[in-house]
Parts: sequence; C-alpha cells; structure tokens
Amino acid sequence: MTSEWKIAPLGEIARNVSRAFNFKNKDNVVFINTGDVLNGEFLHFNKSSVKGLPGQAKKAIANKDILYSEIRPGNKRYVFVRDCFTDDIVVSTKFMVLETKGPVIPEYLYLVLTSQECESEFKIIADSRSGTFPQITFDSVSHYPIKYPLKSIQKKIFEFDGALTSRIKINNDINQTLEQMAQALFKSWFVDFEPVKAKIAVLEAGGSQEDATLAAMTAISGKDADALAVFEREHPEQYAELKATAELFPSAMQDSELGKIPEGWSIKPLDGIATYQNGLALQKFRPENENDFLPVVKIAQLKKGFSDGEEKASPNIKPECIIDNGDVVFSWSGSLMVDIWCGGQAALNQHLFKVSSTKYPKWLYYKYTAHHLIEFQRIAEAKAVTMGHIKREHLSQAKCLIPSSETICAFTPFFEPVLNRVISNRLESRKLENLRDTLLPKLLSGEITLPEAEQIISEEA
Repeated sequence: MTSEWKIAPLGEIARNVSRAFNFKNKDNVVFINTGDVLNGEFLHFNKSSVKGLPGQAKKAIANKDILYSEIRPGNKRYVFVRDCFTDDIVVSTKFMVLETKGPVIPEYLYLVLTSQECESEFKIIADSRSGTFPQITFDSVSHYPIKYPLKSIQKKIFEFDGALTSRIKINNDINQTLEQMAQALFKSWFVDFEPVKAKIAVLEAGGSQEDATLAAMTAISGKDADALAVFEREHPEQYAELKATAELFPSAMQDSELGKIPEGWSIKPLDGIATYQNGLALQKFRPENENDFLPVVKIAQLKKGFSDGEEKASPNIKPECIIDNGDVVFSWSGSLMVDIWCGGQAALNQHLFKVSSTKYPKWLYYKYTAHHLIEFQRIAEAKAVTMGHIKREHLSQAKCLIPSSETICAFTPFFEPVLNRVISNRLESRKLENLRDTLLPKLLSGEITLPEAEQIISEEA
C-alpha cells in the first residue's frame, strides 16, 4: 500500500442517518422495502397510498445516500441513490441509510461496502447474531476497516467501475432489443402467419400474385409500397432477397389438427425437431483430482448465466452432457426456463436439457422451445409436488409448424445473425464482468494502480 492510502473504521467515515420522512400533504408515496432493491438497482418506483403502509416505512433518503439492508447482507440488497426524486421515496427502517463524512466520497464507500470481501465479512457478523434471521446493525459493522486513497483517486476508481458497468448495461440493453425483435418476427411468421394472411387478403380482393407478394414484403419489412420502391432503387440486392423470401410464403391456408395453417407446412412435435438430452446426477461423477474438472450447472447457475464453481464434476462424463457457449439449455423442473448458455464449458446436471439438432437450425428449435414455455410452466405449476416439472410426453405433445427446408434456409438470415449477436454480446459482458470482479478488489486495496488496471482492460477487453 502506498503512503497515499489510509485506513479508518467505517464508523469514523460514515454515519447511519435516520431522517424522518415527511408525510405532510402526501396521499401517495414510493415505499422501498429491503426486497425492492437488488445489486445496485431499484426494482420499482411504484406509488402506493400512505394509508396501510407498514410500520417500518419511516426513513427519508437523499441523493448520494447508500441504502444497505440490515437483513441477510449476503443477498445484495443495496443501492447507491442517485438521480432520484427523493421527496416521494420513503424507505424501510430495516435499511442502513449511510452518508459519508470526511475523507471518503460516497461513491467510493459504496464500492467498498459492496465488494465480495466486505459482503463476506458482514455475512459472518450477521450469521453470528442470535435471532430469527441473520442481521447486522451499523454498530456491529462500524469497526470494519475502510482503505482509501486521495479523493481524486477514489473518484477515478468509481469512474473506472462505472465505465465497465456501463458497457455491460449497453450490451444487456442491446440484447433485450434484439430478443424482442426476434420474438416479434417469430410470432408474425410462425404464430400469426401475417405474410401468408397478407397474400390471401390481396388475392381475395382480386389482386394479382405480384400484388400478393408485395403485400407479404410489406408484412415482413414494415415498409409500405412507396418505401419499398425507394428500397428497390437504393438497395436492389436486398430488395431481391426480400422479394425471394416473400415468395416462399404460401398464398393459402390448409386444414390441420391445429386448425388453419400455411399450405405446405408440416406439423412436428417439439422433440421431433430437436434432441432434448437430460443432464446427469453429477454427485455420482466427482472429479478425480482438484485440477481436472468441469464446473456443474444446475438451475441456479442457468439463472445467473455462469457457473460459480461451487460444485465440480469429472470431465470424463459423456459429451452429450457437456455444454459450451452457445448451447440451448432448458430447465424442465422447478423453475422452468430456456436460455442460451454463455458461461463457458460445464457439466450439465439432471433436471436440465441440452437442446440440439442435426437437421434444424438453432434459432428454430430455440424459438419453438421458448414458444411452448408458458404452457410447460402451467403444466409444472399444476403438479402437486415440491418441484413442478414436465415429462417427455409433453415435448411430444407440443407441436411446431415447419416450412420446407428451402424456406427455413431463406428465413435463417433473418434470425441467425440476431442470435449470434446476442451470444457475442453476452460473452463480451461476461468477460468484462470477470475483469471488473478481478481488478476492482485490487484497486480498492491499492494492490494495483489505475493505469495498470486500464492497461489490462485495453489488452483483454
């Protein structure tokens, strides 16, 4: 640690303030309980009537306060208050509301208090308390040592963390938009059959097949006839591709067991377009040594998006039960969900399916699995057992409408690049998260300097 760094107990550089919230002339307020913040984010700003608020709704907050739950500190129920209209926000007395004093800026203190080292220490203190549940108080943690440099360096460390976090958030926001676009397109083509219905409407009105194709092009692209004319002049190749795709949609519907479906399309069960490989009871496949293993992925890891290495398995399990970046994973028991795995090579535990196909593209079986997820969740919730689940027969009962191979190939450029971009963004975000989680503790301890951290980022990210 350089001479510029100092150490002081938390109680000397911060205080737990208890500002009474002023309810005067307020009919509705935003009440924030400990469960309403998570890992630096407010989960809502919904207003509710002041009548019937719980007794702990008492504290007022200000921008640059740190809200830190006293209950179960390992659960990441904390947030740094900024850019909020705090006059309407009342928070629970179960929060420590911290403001800094003296040589430490609040942004820097927030980074220290939310670090893994500090969380672990607070959790030990909370668990040692005799009570109904683990809990800390400001008095019980006021001795915790805070290392800090000059304020100018503190500010730069906070900005360094903020820059990485912002890049991760941008990737997440982009992915959310991309996934919404892909979902809307899938619904339009495979559920609502909008291009097909557009063709039928034109033909029934006496239009030509060329007019019907133009209508399908409008349904696909969202461009009207005038915009398509401009598109043809300015981007003739893309226009030709759009027209070729539109021509592949049928101009009529046919009767089926599912009702009216596009003419020429076939009905296949979900397990007829992909293989659903169940994972293993990996407690039976422990690694033979500490250096040669695969991290285990259970439902909890699928939710988080990465394997935390808490459990390990032998790398010598059958390859079908090993997952890697880009694989589709479907949790069929407990919390049912389907996602693209981007957490690196890992061993798949039981209650999870690895979904793959040698005949159909990933986007098709991924979208159809997600399409049937709501019904699968309904089936699981209806079971009177601790962990609701589906059976393989439900995969067979879930039907998919499949166009010709030629049509699927033509559809793929609309879906595959979006899926690949989502995967790429997730992998980049995971790398940035790992760099942040590795470098930030070293910055907060003075082990490395900011220029050194920035150099590592420029080389790795």
